[in-house]
Amino acid sequence: MPTVAYHTLGCKVNQYDTRAMEELLSAAGFETVPFPSAADVYLINTCTVTGTGDKKSLQLARRLKREHPGCTLVLCGCLAQLRGEELLSAGADLVIGTQFRSRIVPLLQEVMASGCPCCAVEPFPDHMPYEPLHITDFGERTRAVLKIQEGCRNRCSYCVIPSVRGPIRSRTLEDIRTEAARLASAGFCEIVLTGILISAYGEDLSPRCSLLDVLQILEETDGILRVRLGSLEPNIATPEFAERLASFRKICPQFHLALQSGSDSVLRRMRRQYLTAGFLKAVENLRTFFPDAAFTTDILTGFPGETEEEYAETEAMIRKIGFARIHVFPYSPRPGTVAADMPGQLSDAVKQDRSRRLIRVGREAALCYQRGWIGRTTLLLPEEVVDGCWEGYSPEYLRIRLSPGADCRQGVPVRVTIQSVSPQFLSGVMIEDH
Repeated sequence: MPTVAYHTLGCKVNQYDTRAMEELLSAAGFETVPFPSAADVYLINTCTVTGTGDKKSLQLARRLKREHPGCTLVLCGCLAQLRGEELLSAGADLVIGTQFRSRIVPLLQEVMASGCPCCAVEPFPDHMPYEPLHITDFGERTRAVLKIQEGCRNRCSYCVIPSVRGPIRSRTLEDIRTEAARLASAGFCEIVLTGILISAYGEDLSPRCSLLDVLQILEETDGILRVRLGSLEPNIATPEFAERLASFRKICPQFHLALQSGSDSVLRRMRRQYLTAGFLKAVENLRTFFPDAAFTTDILTGFPGETEEEYAETEAMIRKIGFARIHVFPYSPRPGTVAADMPGQLSDAVKQDRSRRLIRVGREAALCYQRGWIGRTTLLLPEEVVDGCWEGYSPEYLRIRLSPGADCRQGVPVRVTIQSVSPQFLSGVMIEDH
């Protein structure tokens, strides 16, 4: 039985796709072994959102081929889609674009039988159906990821995702309903919706539908207690959308809205679909119905031409909103994008300095949000025992550790009062029902 070790770089969508390919290969007789132990096959699901993603993917590929010269090396994902046959020179035996993940089994079997390298990458057509990849085992019994959408229609000046993920493709509502019921029957009580642009869900379907229709299905699915949304475009958060969200009992009040910059001039150069006033309005709309909501975001700093004043506007925006968590990325030019040819490219030293400063500001904002929960009560979903204590997450995605001896069961919600905050978790005491 051939063995396979898997490694994923990049986003949660990539993590989902890797797990789905692993299940396809397992069903075909391949045995999974922990990465980076010795294996017949190494599968790397690559990332190309940043130059760092490219570098890590290629370094890992070359290292594995050097340390295991007899292995079969598979490169798939976004970098594979972008650079295709070029990756064969990095030692890959099989390169699979993002539109051919479901064909991993026959492609790998053919390469292993023939010994001939293969590149399965083609340009995306303008229109194509969604081809679902299914996961049956998430390795835990509380939270499962449900991918509902693929592809992007935005044309941000810095981003290669539309070219490596293709056009908008939405999973049908009926397929989502079936998958949700299966996950619930398997014991998963929290569902995390993911995709490349879930705000655009349903635009390509006939009849046209929306993300709200997906949420209605999950609301009606017995056994699912929580629904957590993946990244949302700020423009979706209208007053009507926020009010409808609040009508669903299962929605977790944690919203990831990608800001990227707190400067209107930078947002215009980025070709984002909003300005800071629109972003602030989106936050206000959601806070009207979810006053304790946690807001998380992505920040891209060091964009071409970003002045110190524009950078300072981003710092001010982070403090004004009070994000519960931010992810900071220094800008790196992506070949073929508009931003790569813009004047005013900043030095790595400036970008790294601004990244460090933003991370510090983000930590301060997160700590302020967490401290605001001290003495208050929330609902914890116990997931695992760590150092003798139950840990899990609140609907706001606060990691909480209960005091020793708390009588809990995995996946059964309990009310807790927050007592203190540490860098790793919040400490809470369970409230006994009487």
